[in-house]
Amino acid sequence: MKENKLVDLSMDFSVKILKQCETIKGHYSLVNQLERSSTSIGANIHEANYAHGKVDFVAKLQIALKECYETEYWLELFGKAELIDQFMLKPLVDQCGTIRRILIASINTAKGKNNENK
Repeated sequence: MKENKLVDLSMDFSVKILKQCETIKGHYSLVNQLERSSTSIGANIHEANYAHGKVDFVAKLQIALKECYETEYWLELFGKAELIDQFMLKPLVDQCGTIRRILIASINTAKGKNNENK
């Protein structure tokens, strides 16, 4: 159930980022970085749902978490450079933080269950 919420949240987040990126003029290489890292979060979460076991599942979620941290960096940079209006930026940063916290909890839970089975 939590994974489905995570899939939905990450898809919604990716769509919002893509729509926001359409409004940014210039800085194409930076926009590309933000688009790639933000959409990679959801892609790795989706892929984790089809993992070949707990180790693969955790690995995919850890990649999604790394992409989440990278996305937070790009959002902060875009905000400081005033490429995204602060009014539009805050909900994106908040949603990214929510996804990050759920990913961390999911990884910890999966690792805990994995350790109990040894």
